[in-house]
Amino acid sequence: MAERTQSYKSHRRYIPAYHFFALPIIAINVVVETVRLVRSPTLYHAWLVLFAVALAVYANLPRFMAARVQDRVIRLEERMRLGRLLPEELQERIEELTPSQLVALRFASDEEVPGLARRIFDGELTKNEQIKKEIGTWRPDYLRM
Repeated sequence: MAERTQSYKSHRRYIPAYHFFALPIIAINVVVETVRLVRSPTLYHAWLVLFAVALAVYANLPRFMAARVQDRVIRLEERMRLGRLLPEELQERIEELTPSQLVALRFASDEEVPGLARRIFDGELTKNEQIKKEIGTWRPDYLRM
């Protein structure tokens, strides 16, 4: 099955069972248990609210941890790529880039990276969303979390 074309508007990845089933049910459970506590303030209902919040945190942690590891790998990959693509005067500034800037640059084509990096170093582009919006030729990443 061919992957769909990625762009700024379509690069986010949603996992239906996680984003549209499990998370909404867990969030609704927190609300339901909180309402029950307000209507009937008992130690048992307080415990259920606490448990519902713990479940919500527990459901989100694996995704956050996996994304964090993935961002570290992307940071390494992009530093290596920038070392290959940037002119010498910019190579010594690679360490100035933040992890979120490096993640955003991950989607830029090799031809666009030097210009975008220069604009980041000049302070014109500071946030990852700004950088992503400036990418003309999107370099897709179908394995991103």
